Amino acid sequence: MDALAKIKSQMLPFAELLGIEFTHAAPDRVIAEMTVRDDLCTRPAVLHGGAIMAFADTLGGVGTFLNLPEGAGTTTIESKTNFIAAAPVGTRVTAEATPLHRGRRTMVWQTRITTAEGRLVALVTQTQLVL
Repeated sequence: MDALAKIKSQMLPFAELLGIEFTHAAPDRVIAEMTVRDDLCTRPAVLHGGAIMAFADTLGGVGTFLNLPEGAGTTTIESKTNFIAAAPVGTRVTAEATPLHRGRRTMVWQTRITTAEGRLVALVTQTQLVL
Protein backbone atom coordinates (compact mmCIF):
# COMPACT_ATOMS: atom_id res chain seq x y z
CA MET A 1 0.00 0.00 0.00
CA ASP A 2 1.47 3.41 -0.92
CA ALA A 3 1.74 6.17 1.69
CA LEU A 4 -1.24 8.20 0.45
CA ALA A 5 -3.48 5.13 0.49
CA LYS A 6 -2.14 4.28 3.96
CA ILE A 7 -3.12 7.75 5.26
CA LYS A 8 -6.53 7.69 3.60
CA SER A 9 -7.24 4.30 5.18
CA GLN A 10 -6.60 5.63 8.70
CA MET A 11 -9.29 7.05 10.93
CA LEU A 12 -8.38 10.75 11.20
CA PRO A 13 -11.59 12.24 12.63
CA PHE A 14 -10.13 15.66 13.51
CA ALA A 15 -8.60 16.03 10.05
CA GLU A 16 -11.99 15.13 8.62
CA LEU A 17 -13.68 17.74 10.84
CA LEU A 18 -11.29 20.40 9.55
CA GLY A 19 -11.91 19.30 5.95
CA ILE A 20 -8.30 18.35 5.27
CA GLU A 21 -7.79 16.60 1.93
CA PHE A 22 -4.45 14.82 1.50
CA THR A 23 -3.03 15.09 -2.02
CA HIS A 24 0.43 13.62 -1.47
CA ALA A 25 1.94 11.53 1.30
CA ALA A 26 5.44 10.10 1.44
CA PRO A 27 8.02 9.72 4.20
CA ASP A 28 9.77 12.90 2.99
CA ARG A 29 6.78 15.13 2.14
CA VAL A 30 3.10 15.46 3.02
CA ILE A 31 0.78 17.82 1.13
CA ALA A 32 -2.86 18.58 1.86
CA GLU A 33 -5.48 21.21 1.10
CA MET A 34 -8.27 22.77 3.11
CA THR A 35 -10.97 25.31 2.32
CA VAL A 36 -11.33 28.16 4.79
CA ARG A 37 -14.90 27.82 6.07
CA ASP A 38 -16.74 30.33 8.23
CA ASP A 39 -16.75 27.91 11.20
CA LEU A 40 -12.91 27.84 11.10
CA CYS A 41 -12.62 31.63 11.19
CA THR A 42 -12.18 34.39 13.67
CA ARG A 43 -13.39 37.90 12.96
CA PRO A 44 -13.10 39.49 10.47
CA ALA A 45 -13.77 36.21 8.59
CA VAL A 46 -10.17 34.96 8.37
CA LEU A 47 -8.77 31.53 9.23
CA HIS A 48 -8.29 31.20 13.00
CA GLY A 49 -4.70 30.72 14.20
CA GLY A 50 -5.71 27.56 16.03
CA ALA A 51 -7.08 26.09 12.81
CA ILE A 52 -3.82 26.94 11.05
CA MET A 53 -1.82 25.22 13.80
CA ALA A 54 -4.13 22.18 13.78
CA PHE A 55 -3.77 21.89 10.00
CA ALA A 56 0.03 21.93 10.26
CA ASP A 57 0.08 19.63 13.30
CA THR A 58 -1.95 17.06 11.39
CA LEU A 59 0.54 17.02 8.53
CA GLY A 60 3.56 16.78 10.83
CA GLY A 61 1.92 13.92 12.69
CA VAL A 62 1.15 12.12 9.45
CA GLY A 63 4.71 12.63 8.20
CA THR A 64 6.08 11.18 11.41
CA PHE A 65 3.63 8.28 11.24
CA LEU A 66 4.94 7.42 7.78
CA ASN A 67 8.46 7.17 9.21
CA LEU A 68 7.69 5.16 12.34
CA PRO A 69 8.93 1.64 12.96
CA GLU A 70 6.22 -1.02 13.27
CA GLY A 71 4.29 -0.69 16.53
CA ALA A 72 5.53 2.83 17.41
CA GLY A 73 3.35 5.88 17.94
CA THR A 74 3.87 9.63 18.03
CA THR A 75 2.76 12.77 19.79
CA THR A 76 3.56 16.45 19.33
CA ILE A 77 5.83 17.82 22.06
CA GLU A 78 6.53 21.30 20.66
CA SER A 79 5.12 23.59 17.99
CA LYS A 80 6.00 27.11 16.87
CA THR A 81 4.00 29.12 14.38
CA ASN A 82 4.83 32.31 12.52
CA PHE A 83 1.64 33.87 11.18
CA ILE A 84 2.46 35.83 8.03
CA ALA A 85 -0.80 36.70 6.24
CA ALA A 86 -4.53 36.18 6.58
CA ALA A 87 -6.52 33.56 4.70
CA PRO A 88 -10.07 34.89 4.19
CA VAL A 89 -13.15 32.69 4.24
CA GLY A 90 -13.51 30.87 0.92
CA THR A 91 -9.75 30.66 0.36
CA ARG A 92 -8.27 27.29 -0.51
CA VAL A 93 -5.04 26.81 1.47
CA THR A 94 -2.33 24.25 0.84
CA ALA A 95 0.05 22.88 3.45
CA GLU A 96 3.33 21.20 2.61
CA ALA A 97 5.24 19.49 5.42
CA THR A 98 8.85 18.38 5.06
CA PRO A 99 11.17 16.85 7.65
CA LEU A 100 14.06 18.81 9.11
CA HIS A 101 15.10 15.83 11.27
CA ARG A 102 13.99 12.19 11.36
CA GLY A 103 15.62 10.56 14.35
CA ARG A 104 14.90 7.48 16.44
CA ARG A 105 13.39 9.46 19.35
CA THR A 106 12.18 12.70 17.75
CA MET A 107 11.27 14.08 14.36
CA VAL A 108 11.06 17.75 13.42
CA TRP A 109 8.76 18.89 10.62
CA GLN A 110 8.33 22.26 8.96
CA THR A 111 5.00 23.09 7.33
CA ARG A 112 4.38 25.96 4.91
CA ILE A 113 0.76 27.01 4.51
CA THR A 114 0.02 29.05 1.40
CA THR A 115 -2.93 30.36 -0.59
CA ALA A 116 -3.68 29.15 -4.13
CA GLU A 117 -1.84 32.25 -5.37
CA GLY A 118 1.30 31.18 -3.46
CA ARG A 119 1.07 33.75 -0.67
CA LEU A 120 2.59 32.48 2.57
CA VAL A 121 -0.01 32.33 5.36
CA ALA A 122 2.07 30.63 8.06
CA LEU A 123 5.25 28.72 8.74
CA VAL A 124 5.07 26.04 11.44
CA THR A 125 7.91 24.03 12.95
CA GLN A 126 7.00 21.15 15.24
CA THR A 127 8.73 18.37 17.13
CA GLN A 128 7.18 14.92 17.30
CA LEU A 129 8.17 12.40 19.96
CA VAL A 130 8.47 8.80 18.82
CA LEU A 131 6.68 6.60 21.35
